[in-house]
Amino acid sequence: MGVLFGKLMCAMTGGKINPLIGAAGISAFPMSARVVQVEGQKYNKKNYLLMHAMSANAGGQIGSVIAAAVMLSVLQGMGIVGG
Repeated sequence: MGVLFGKLMCAMTGGKINPLIGAAGISAFPMSARVVQVEGQKYNKKNYLLMHAMSANAGGQIGSVIAAAVMLSVLQGMGIVGG
């Protein structure tokens, strides 16, 4: 899903955003950012995507924590989870 969003952003910005950044979304922190960096440099030696991929990776992690907190709050409000 992240790569598809990356491709959408690439198309919307006229190619200014590398679609590989989408691959770093939430998976395997921080290894997926390293993989994006290596794959990007295979295509173009001047690519330096590590910092951008790490920010997408960290943002995905923070988003997951917030989503889990909201879900637990809802479940607690429903009386399913004790608190």
